[in-house]
Amino acid sequence: MNKTAIVIGSGISGLSISKMLQEKFSVTVLEKANETGGLIKCRRINGNLFHLVGGHVFNSKNQAVLDWFWNYFDRDTEFLKAVRNAKILLDDRLVGYPIENFIYQLSEENIQCIIKDLLQIAAKKTDPKRKDNFEDFLKESFGETLYAVYFGPYNAKIWNTDLSKVPLDWLSEKLPMPDIPDILVNNILKKTETGMVHSSFYYPLRDGSQFIINRLAQDLDIHLSYEVRSIKHANGMLSVNEGNQSSDYLVYCGDVRKLHAIIDIPDKALSEALDAVKDLPSNGTSNVLCETDDTDISWLYLPGKKFAAHRIIYTGNFSETNNEGSNRKTCVVEFPGNKEKKDMMEEIKGLPGNLAALEFNFEPDSYIIHQSDTRHKINTLKKQLEKYNIYLLGRFAEWEYYNMDKCIESAMRLNDILSQKK
Repeated sequence: MNKTAIVIGSGISGLSISKMLQEKFSVTVLEKANETGGLIKCRRINGNLFHLVGGHVFNSKNQAVLDWFWNYFDRDTEFLKAVRNAKILLDDRLVGYPIENFIYQLSEENIQCIIKDLLQIAAKKTDPKRKDNFEDFLKESFGETLYAVYFGPYNAKIWNTDLSKVPLDWLSEKLPMPDIPDILVNNILKKTETGMVHSSFYYPLRDGSQFIINRLAQDLDIHLSYEVRSIKHANGMLSVNEGNQSSDYLVYCGDVRKLHAIIDIPDKALSEALDAVKDLPSNGTSNVLCETDDTDISWLYLPGKKFAAHRIIYTGNFSETNNEGSNRKTCVVEFPGNKEKKDMMEEIKGLPGNLAALEFNFEPDSYIIHQSDTRHKINTLKKQLEKYNIYLLGRFAEWEYYNMDKCIESAMRLNDILSQKK
């Protein structure tokens, strides 16, 4: 008889691991919401597609992830391939992204200061990765001027925290690792960035990332509107809600901060590890679906203090089917934190594109924030949970800033572990 596994959460992490485990385990998925999708869910608003939290696209540098993903989709008929065309709005001037490759588009005064900064960095021959915090890394990599113009204000907006308190190690795989000669050559030759994982990307022809969720959810035993109130362990088995659901293994893809109130296992070390993570900081986002004038931009970043919003994602450019309720294109304006609707409406008037708001959504937890001991706390908790065959997976369970492809990659690692236990 197949062993059993319960997966809590039906976002991209929960559905990915469920699909993988389904080959060898009897899998049950429990979802507290009345719909699947987690952070990448989408809804139609009078025909227009609303990415409720940002705008999610797919690509990966990991061939194993690509092979697994395309096993469930027809890349040629169900997806569109697009080249990323991101811009930065600086003092009413559009500058290319990543900014270090488009220094030549800045003011002459900034260009002179940035070149001076870069030459000083090159002369010092220090390794930015040896810095212990995000702020120092950015300054050591790009110089004080680029930090002041873009990197500092933009990152302070989205993370809503002191960048000098953000440890570097958790961002190491997600950060640009600049090479000063490359930066100078790219600016002289005006070369376009192609090395970034999402410099080109795939996007579903219809229904955006919800299409991905819906496909992965097929043939899975998913219980919606199911609130997990307790998790117990007895006689080698795990039980949820006093035995309403039971299994050999449990994969938790929810918010790790809530586990201390759910897990009911008399284990002092486990209780201490659960308590240690219950106050981890995060930052939410307020998102506005808007109509917009035509543009060829895919992402527009807003680092300055002029706007409270930090970016516009032109999801209407990703697929024409996203605009079926309008004779204009659509986009999502993203604000850090919980903003009043009237304040967002007022700001939208000053953003480019003659924006007209169609719908609003607030997500209380979009970005996870690390402190110096966060990773240690999570790793300690993982070890304690694994004694009882409970595993953490996903952005808010593992407390890692995973994109879609990284969620799948982490699910693949966990699948390898659980498959060996079969």
